Amino acid sequence: MLDHLIRNATLVDGTGAPARTADVGLRDGRIAVVAEPGTVTEQARTAEDATGLVLTPGFVDPHTHYDAQLFWDPYATPSMQHGVTTVAGGNCGFTLAPLNPERPEDADYTRRMMSKVEGMSLVALEEGAPWNWSSFGEYLDALDGRTAVNAGFMVGHCALRRYVMGPDAVGGQPTPEQLDAMLALLHEAMEAGAWGLSTTQSATHSDGDGQPVASRHAGPEELLALSRAVGEHEGTQLEAIVAGCLDQFGDDEIDLFVEMSAAAGRPLNWNVLTIDSAVPERVPRQLVPSERARKAGGRVVALTMPILTPMNMSLGTFCALNLIPGWGEVLGLPVPERIAKLRDPAVRAVLLERATSKEAGVFRRLADFARYVIGDTYSAANEGLTGRVVKDVAAERGQDPFHCLVEICANDELRTVLWPMPTDNDPDSWAMRAEAWRHEDVLLGGSDAGAHLDRMCGAPYTTRFLGDCLRGRKLATLEDAVKMLSDDPARLFGLVDRGRIAEGYHADLVLFDPGRIDAGPAVLVHDLPGDSPRLDSRAVGVVSVRVNGVETVRDDELTGAVPGKVLRSGRDTRTVATR
Repeated sequence: MLDHLIRNATLVDGTGAPARTADVGLRDGRIAVVAEPGTVTEQARTAEDATGLVLTPGFVDPHTHYDAQLFWDPYATPSMQHGVTTVAGGNCGFTLAPLNPERPEDADYTRRMMSKVEGMSLVALEEGAPWNWSSFGEYLDALDGRTAVNAGFMVGHCALRRYVMGPDAVGGQPTPEQLDAMLALLHEAMEAGAWGLSTTQSATHSDGDGQPVASRHAGPEELLALSRAVGEHEGTQLEAIVAGCLDQFGDDEIDLFVEMSAAAGRPLNWNVLTIDSAVPERVPRQLVPSERARKAGGRVVALTMPILTPMNMSLGTFCALNLIPGWGEVLGLPVPERIAKLRDPAVRAVLLERATSKEAGVFRRLADFARYVIGDTYSAANEGLTGRVVKDVAAERGQDPFHCLVEICANDELRTVLWPMPTDNDPDSWAMRAEAWRHEDVLLGGSDAGAHLDRMCGAPYTTRFLGDCLRGRKLATLEDAVKMLSDDPARLFGLVDRGRIAEGYHADLVLFDPGRIDAGPAVLVHDLPGDSPRLDSRAVGVVSVRVNGVETVRDDELTGAVPGKVLRSGRDTRTVATR
């Protein structure tokens, strides 16, 4: 007997094949039958008529930071409501494990680092996770059986370094014995199911003490030794971030990516390819590592987002503006001193010069302050400004836009919420994106879901992209869009029997209304441990989400079931060859 039968669905199976009408039967967490409508004779415990609805494989988000959130939120919200059934975590070199049991203080260091570098609530990290593990395997065991989403994790280079080297991980170089210990720890993690190694060399990544995170101090020899270790395990990967990911790679960074992937014989993915018609030379430069890696026996894959992710910013909290060279020193001051500096015309002039300089890289897009929209305000002086564009207010007041923005924020003691309007929303940029999506080494993703919680909300990229393909710009067919969101990332990670709707595959499924599928606006909610805030977005038009055959979402409401699995390398992933 079937557990469930979905009748008369418009089936988009993830392979890119044309949509067709079909009945799909589920049994024991798998897809038992895919057949012409009305031809399934086997009885089913439950059934539903999906006439007019689209049935697709569950979506795979290749770049998240749900490592901590899954302990207090097994649904990885809002990703699951938007059809994501599998998430890849442990990215950018940052993981919660391993932790050295001889140094209990390392857990506090890790929490403060994650709070600073990934924008997670420190209170939520302290109160929401048990922190009862030492090894990476114990961390995976702590999640087993308690998630609604399927989740796999890289092991972070920073954690490996901290475990072996202690505080010397920041600023120090490992001795030969310490490097051997690091390699042994990495092998142990992958034997327990880690998907591989993640690392960062990005200048934007600093720990809770304001120091460059541990992996930024690693030299090429260390990185290549770790990469070779990854290649000794079944179903593993590399993920890496360097400074050039934010704008354009340097020659040394290209060499590093190519050499790491070739040494491992495994794909390496990086985040995120930013596409902007104002910088047409960026995409060709960012794909040079992919071209060279294929010749060297490796594979380098760029992640890119198919939507423009809304960003919630302020001059009072750590945000992307802090990452502009020279801005962090000012925006890191106590609020009264910060306001005084920002009100100084000479300081503002320097900040504007730095924000538009070449060294600002991709953050140059944030320098057009006239285009900022004012969000929530908190003082009588700012009453009526919510929703207005800074350019218009500045014209009324006879101020330049940045001066105007500073005064508005100062009135709220810098608590004013700001929404920068994207500068790359032009037709040429969208045409460039559509072309990039078709490249063999470009993959949709890079949501950062689970991180930067009160500043951005990338999780809804799946539903927003589908809605755009069906009723908006229509830059991809529905069949191709679904493949990009499901089978393509499943193939990159070597997921076993996931990413498609086919007999024998795991029943990770999304059922949605093609006339409505979309994502609601990002809104600030306070639902994290400690009443901490985050941005959330409701799904529109998602009728049902199933993970391993069990329904987890019905009409955008969570069902309470937790059928997800911790996906372990070698068991749930197979090796993706690069040669």
